[in-house]
Amino acid sequence: MPIAQPSRPIVSARSHPVLARGAIDPDWSPLWSGLARLGGALPPQAEPAACRDRAHPASLRYPAIGPRFDVEVAPGGYAWWYVDATSDCGRYGLTIIAFIGSVFSPYYKLSGRQDPGNFCSINVSLNGPRANAWAMTERSSASVSRDASHFTVGPSGLHWDGHALYIHINETSAPLPYPVRGIVCVRPEAIGTTGFHLHPAGKHRWHPVAPRARIEVAMAHPGTVWRGSGYFDSNFGEEALEDGFVDWHWSRAHLSRDVAVLYEGTRRNGRRFELALKMDRQGDWHDVAPPPTMPLPSSRWGIRRLTRADAGAQPVVRKTWIDAPFYARSALSTRLFGEDACAVHESLSLNRFRSPVVQAMLPFRMPRAV
Repeated sequence: MPIAQPSRPIVSARSHPVLARGAIDPDWSPLWSGLARLGGALPPQAEPAACRDRAHPASLRYPAIGPRFDVEVAPGGYAWWYVDATSDCGRYGLTIIAFIGSVFSPYYKLSGRQDPGNFCSINVSLNGPRANAWAMTERSSASVSRDASHFTVGPSGLHWDGHALYIHINETSAPLPYPVRGIVCVRPEAIGTTGFHLHPAGKHRWHPVAPRARIEVAMAHPGTVWRGSGYFDSNFGEEALEDGFVDWHWSRAHLSRDVAVLYEGTRRNGRRFELALKMDRQGDWHDVAPPPTMPLPSSRWGIRRLTRADAGAQPVVRKTWIDAPFYARSALSTRLFGEDACAVHESLSLNRFRSPVVQAMLPFRMPRAV
């Protein structure tokens, strides 16, 4: 897909006084006894026997360069960049996802998914006292430009300056049209250099860019300013998400020394996959034994939610940030690897997403503009 060059950065630290203060394809290898970091070409053979019992993803190595907004997205595929944050006071939560080939777009699905660059969006979900907001307007390639460090979709965009990610938000909510305006700065404490295959043929890949970060939020609409801890990752795929998976459950938690990430689900072929990882403050990942499975209350839409926690602990849903017919994102109080922790958790049902009823509902929350 041609990549347009933006004429200038979307936003800089100087553009907002709140942010100006303090501005700062691979081989298979099983994650069984440790993380392998190998380069090379993916061999054509089936999933290695050593992976079949626990179906761990393989790992791959990236340069420590942050997000890659100029990544090529093949027909039928997708890319997204995900940021979540919780305020230091614990009262606010934020998620932002920038999509190429929007995986949840009814328009992309109906089009046959041959032109992912024509179906892009930036989803913003803000939660907190008098500060709830949701926006996800999809736009065509005529309103999109991107290169290695910039990704703009209509009036909003992301800019990576080599040290921090700046997100300029200028959106309108749906179905009730109110403005969602502001700026978010994500300052990584370490850049992740390891990515992971979530599929044995490498059709779905996950790259944690900055699992631990500091975040500054300055929203004009709704009016709120806060700082907190955050997480930044990216996902890439070569087929529809629902073609690769039935469901998944994911969570991340900042511990005193490490970041814990738990990822598990069922592939479309019925095979389970799971991984439990801890990243230290040097940015190195360590494979660890998954804690026991713990059920969570189903969402209001009846989405089954699971997590992992230390034996004897009982995770509690503090707040459900997004409660959709096929997806739930929540803040949890939990205990992991011997520490009490706050976690961000999501559960996704792709069978529910496939439902014609759900597909008919989506345009009301995800309008499309030129």
